[in-house]
Amino acid sequence: MRIPEEVVEQIILAGKVLDSKGWVPATSGNISHRLDSSSLAITVSGRHKGRLKEGDIMVVDMDANPITPGKPSAETLLHVFVYKNFPTANAVVHTHSPNATLISRLKREVVEIEDYELLKAFPDIDTHEVKLSVPVLENDQDMKRLVKNLSRVIDKNRHFGFLISSHGLYTWGRSMEEALIHAEAYEFLFDCELKQLSLRYSPW
Repeated sequence: MRIPEEVVEQIILAGKVLDSKGWVPATSGNISHRLDSSSLAITVSGRHKGRLKEGDIMVVDMDANPITPGKPSAETLLHVFVYKNFPTANAVVHTHSPNATLISRLKREVVEIEDYELLKAFPDIDTHEVKLSVPVLENDQDMKRLVKNLSRVIDKNRHFGFLISSHGLYTWGRSMEEALIHAEAYEFLFDCELKQLSLRYSPW
């Protein structure tokens, strides 16, 4: 099965964008794109996202089984969960940025963000007068158990991303461009929240 050229280009470009911002250090993170109702293209495990080539992207089915050669990330099941539960999602990005990693350590169950104008970067939000909740899951190397825990806390009508403690952010969009916009919006919002926390507890 050959991955459409435009999908390969989008994943490669997304990797360069995320790498340029320092959000996928070393070989961390993963990027995927829905192909059809039964398959998705995803980055091969252990590849540097800023230096992706066509051979670093593979196809898996909606049970995370490989269709083309390669070793998918163990976290492919989380991408599959998003595509199965959010029908409008066509791209998923997972980052390991300092902001996402740190705020996931400070907030144990949910990060609540409200009254920011930038909240309007997310679909169907047209006012700053709203609260966006980002679930925080405990990290777990058992992906099936992690997915089960995610299914208990995610609200399909209210969430555009989730955090894994000491790990990073998952977010998605109707296109790769939108998924990247959501990642950038979350980064800004997490940065603001972390700076506000530091000022609150500063001796100055």
